[in-house]
Amino acid sequence: MTTTPITEMNDRTRDIFRVVVESYLDSGAPVGSRTISKAPGLELSPASIRNVMQDLEELGLLAAPHTSAGRMPTELGLRLFVDGMMQAAEPSREERDAIESQISESGPVEDALRATTSILSGLSSCAGLVMVPKREPTLKQFSFVKLSEGQGLAILVSQDGSVENRVLDLPIGISESALVEAGNYLTAQYGGMTLSQAFSRIDRDIQAGRTAIDKASEDLVQRGLVTWTQDPAERPILIVRGQANLLEDGALDDLDRVRQLLDELEGKQEIARLLDNARDAEAAKIFIGAENKLFSLSGSSVIAAPYKDGDGQVVGVVGVIGPTRLNYARVVPMVDFTAQTLSRLLK
Repeated sequence: MTTTPITEMNDRTRDIFRVVVESYLDSGAPVGSRTISKAPGLELSPASIRNVMQDLEELGLLAAPHTSAGRMPTELGLRLFVDGMMQAAEPSREERDAIESQISESGPVEDALRATTSILSGLSSCAGLVMVPKREPTLKQFSFVKLSEGQGLAILVSQDGSVENRVLDLPIGISESALVEAGNYLTAQYGGMTLSQAFSRIDRDIQAGRTAIDKASEDLVQRGLVTWTQDPAERPILIVRGQANLLEDGALDDLDRVRQLLDELEGKQEIARLLDNARDAEAAKIFIGAENKLFSLSGSSVIAAPYKDGDGQVVGVVGVIGPTRLNYARVVPMVDFTAQTLSRLLK
């Protein structure tokens, strides 16, 4: 549905819409015309307010639950409010101190990330989320084993001693000696590099004709590296804390929605893919309800912002997840500040 832009609403309509949304986000209850008429500065009769609310409902911005004569914003209305009307409040000094004290410079970064999810969960009354890409293994030894005529196993031994295997398609007709040659070449030439570094280097070497292996082995080397260089981006690590917050604040009245949200949190892979969409954002990005298929049933919202390392590269995403009735004006800058604090820690 196409909504009427905020700029095309008259002042009276904008004011009533704003009061409905802010009152709903504050109380969680549908807002009636009598409540709105008491808002300072409106000076409108309940009848006039009801007419405007009816117009907003026809535009798809408000809805009237069957159990109440009041109105509440739809997900479409929340999006319009967040993008065009919301006045964000900077985190308080107490909130900033709490975030900075938890994201300490001492100890492993992983501990800081876990603390981040806990403090965000506590301050926002939502579940806190932090996503970090799986660390790329550093190449120590590489080998190939033939499983069948067209299929083989790529075996990677990392510098930390871990061993991982991947099944891959083999070039047609490749010999056992070519498999050994390709593994030895990878180990000798690219040992000590990360997989993405090795892949970039082998690609340049092949383009420049600097490899000392035949074409079939070149193809095998590239296939072997690709099986791992694509993997870290597809299997990010997701830390979740504070799921119990989702059961509070009246949520027991909507157990089906909460149960669905908790199920979604169990499927961390899907949540991680959603958070990955915030990696290119300049600041916090907001996903509201069914705008994302993942939350079409639970009607949840996610606020997420990227954080960077010392080279200015985005290395992860931090955020919160909760019901669509979030205090966006307070939580959005809080998530932004947390991302900035993490970035400072990683410099």
